[in-house]
Amino acid sequence: MLFLVIEHFKNQDAVAIYERFQEQGRMMPEGLRYVDSWIEANFKRCFQLMECDDPLLFQQWIIEWRDLVEFEIVPVVPSQKTKEAITSIL
Repeated sequence: MLFLVIEHFKNQDAVAIYERFQEQGRMMPEGLRYVDSWIEANFKRCFQLMECDDPLLFQQWIIEWRDLVEFEIVPVVPSQKTKEAITSIL
């Protein structure tokens, strides 16, 4: 399943986040897969597309970053799949 992860950088402190990332990596548990990400120009938020089958993996990952980031996790469906589902009822 796909998830849009919205990371709110506490204090807009991208430097602390990138320092930890450089030293320790993403610190994601096995089974949680990073797809891609985009950073807001003002360093307030990061938008990540991630994939996993067990939401508990997000909890394990969030614990590692909770001092620097606040998270929103939104399950998403690719547009093409949504189009197919809607087209089947038209």
